[in-house]
Amino acid sequence: MAASKMRLSLLSVFLVNLFYNFTFALYFHIGETEKKCFIEEIPDETMIIGNYRTQLYDKQKEEYLPATPGLGMFVEVKDPDEKVILSRQYGSEGRFTFTSHTPGEHQICLHSNSSKFALFAGGMLRVHLDIQVGEHTNNYAEIAAKDKLTELQLRVRQLVEQVDQIQKEQNYQRYREERFRQTSESTNQRVLWWSIVQTLILVAIGFWQMRHLKSFFEAKKLV
Repeated sequence: MAASKMRLSLLSVFLVNLFYNFTFALYFHIGETEKKCFIEEIPDETMIIGNYRTQLYDKQKEEYLPATPGLGMFVEVKDPDEKVILSRQYGSEGRFTFTSHTPGEHQICLHSNSSKFALFAGGMLRVHLDIQVGEHTNNYAEIAAKDKLTELQLRVRQLVEQVDQIQKEQNYQRYREERFRQTSESTNQRVLWWSIVQTLILVAIGFWQMRHLKSFFEAKKLV
């Protein structure tokens, strides 16, 4: 019975991991004056960690090599209200962290410091970016070592935090549905009022045409 419960618990953890994998990794190329921005939909009170490293294209070797330490990257993060919640310059390799306080689309932008970029005049920079959201920011190996947790206790803690993240996502989806409903109602109301205005305009034009025709016929002594 205990073994069955443990298998069920591990299966739950696996399914949660499968359906709620809030992390992505990519790389992109950037020029001297370019700025790359990414939009990430994030629930409120959620921690986000971004790790990046840069590579500089070597024309002689025709490959990307680790960038010099003097090259810096500027990171700026804005919340859905366009409020800057992070604006800082880092080195050629680093980590940035922030916590969302407003649910919605957060804008994450990166660009190089052009004064250092001039060292390789017109070259291209490859940036590897790894963004982790929510409970994926936790290092469970360190947590287990610090709190001296058994494997089962660690799994339970991980499951609890994943369920908490799922709840935040569900709250965010309800928030999006509420905003969509408000937008739909506002649009329907505007369409209704516009239809009423169009009807009044048509009635007014019709009334004016009838008065004009009546005046015309009276002037011609046809009526």
